[in-house]
Amino acid sequence: MTTPQQLLSPSQTAVRLCVSPSTLAKWRVTGAGPTFTKVGARVFYDQSDLFDWLEQNKRSSTSSGSRGQNQ
Repeated sequence: MTTPQQLLSPSQTAVRLCVSPSTLAKWRVTGAGPTFTKVGARVFYDQSDLFDWLEQNKRSSTSSGSRGQNQ
């Protein structure tokens, strides 16, 4: 179960992933980024989903194919 302390705003998530908030917004449209939750018009990211997404996107070289569904 997700607790409010585990939910991050897009700005907090962008800082943790070292990307811009606009990159996160583009990923939400294309489905390329971590899963997110919408509450009304607000977007949140669960910290455990971020860890899962990062694990799925690990590579051993730049020529490795996509292991996860998101790229």
